[in-house]
Amino acid sequence: MEQKTTLGLKLPTDPRWANIAEKSIEDILVDHAYCEQKAASSCISLIVSYPDKQKVLDVLTPVVAEEWSHFERVIEELHNRGYSLGKQRKDEYVIALNAQMKKGGSRERQLVEKLLVNALIEARSCERFKLLSKHIEDEGLSKFYYELMISEAGHYHNFIELAEEYMPKNYVRERWSELLDTEAQIMRELVPRADRMH
Repeated sequence: MEQKTTLGLKLPTDPRWANIAEKSIEDILVDHAYCEQKAASSCISLIVSYPDKQKVLDVLTPVVAEEWSHFERVIEELHNRGYSLGKQRKDEYVIALNAQMKKGGSRERQLVEKLLVNALIEARSCERFKLLSKHIEDEGLSKFYYELMISEAGHYHNFIELAEEYMPKNYVRERWSELLDTEAQIMRELVPRADRMH
């Protein structure tokens, strides 16, 4: 049986990833900044796409503010180290996850697909933050990633609970389980990158 992490992920990241990633910390911080920007943008997109869903607005508006605040904090960490933001890189992990979303069906089912993929991205990001907080030697960054891990730990739950507002709980839980299996397979097949957050 596969080991599960506390975030529900079925394939934990090898802890050695954090030590290797620390050697490319500029790249990690740049990639992380764009991850926070994309997380905020994704929530804004959901709000704009589903203006008739009041719960989407209520739950995701604070998440937008928090993700953007994290973006600003990562930019500050880059600046403090004399680094610039640099160019955005292709996120093969997110591309692979997005490709798993079921097409068609009701607007509600499409909303649930998007919410669950967002939940997965949040869970994996949080897991990576935890590894960085525990295993990198830079004390300032270790504390920084611990704070972000605590801040973001509940985000993936927000997305799952929001999904349950629009589709039956059994459907959401079954689909979530399928996507967890798929995400684990994606992680197995992706070439490990020490210069990427995912």
